[in-house]
Order: sequence, then structure tokens, then C-alpha cells
Amino acid sequence: MSAAPDPPSRTYEPGAVIFRQGDASTGEAYLVHEGTVEIRKESGGKDRLRRKLGHGDLLGEVALFQDAPHSATAVALDRVTLLVIPSVRLESMVRASPDLALALIRQLARMAAGHDSAGRESRSRPRRAS
Repeated sequence: MSAAPDPPSRTYEPGAVIFRQGDASTGEAYLVHEGTVEIRKESGGKDRLRRKLGHGDLLGEVALFQDAPHSATAVALDRVTLLVIPSVRLESMVRASPDLALALIRQLARMAAGHDSAGRESRSRPRRAS
């Protein structure tokens, strides 16, 4: 049996929008390979930082699993390379790897609880002045 080909990648420059809140799902999830992605959500007319994602974090999976528009906006903070994972491949990866399934469930649970990817509450972190 041959190995699966490497997933395609996309590179974004600092400040580039990867997807916007309300955009239709493209049937893909993304794995951060390099760089930092900021997840922002508009609520009550205010744009709020939800979390920051780095190497090994998954994004776009909520819209993928719900077959719904993106629930937040993803922006590259620095030069970002994402590995593109089509929904069919992600589903087969999850079915084949219980460890991956558990990691994904944990990430979704943290998101639902309002925590960032490191497990800290994202709503309560004070912002630093520049």
C-alpha cells in the first residue's frame, strides 16, 4: 500500500485574512504548519480576539463538521503556512486514529468552553498596550 501524498499547503502574509466570519465553508480544514493565526469573532458590534493558533493547531473544522458558514475570522499574524485537509481526508484520518479523534474532541471542547488552544480562558486575558 502506498503512502498518502502530502497535503497541499497555502501561505499567507502578515495581516492576510484566511477566511471571514460568515464565509461559506469550502469543505476544508487547515493545520497550522508555520506561523501564528489569530481567531477573531464579531459579537455585539465588537471584534473580539478568541484565541491564537500555532504549529499543530487545526482551524476551520467547526464549519467543516457543521456544514455551516465560518463562525469566526482567521487572520495571519505573521507569515503563515497552512496544510489543507479536505473534509473526506480529515474524516478518514479521524476514523483511522483514535488519538487524533481525541485531540480534536479536546480542541473542540476547549473552544466550546471559551478557552484558547493552551487551555486558558481567552475572554479574560487583559490586553497589553502597544
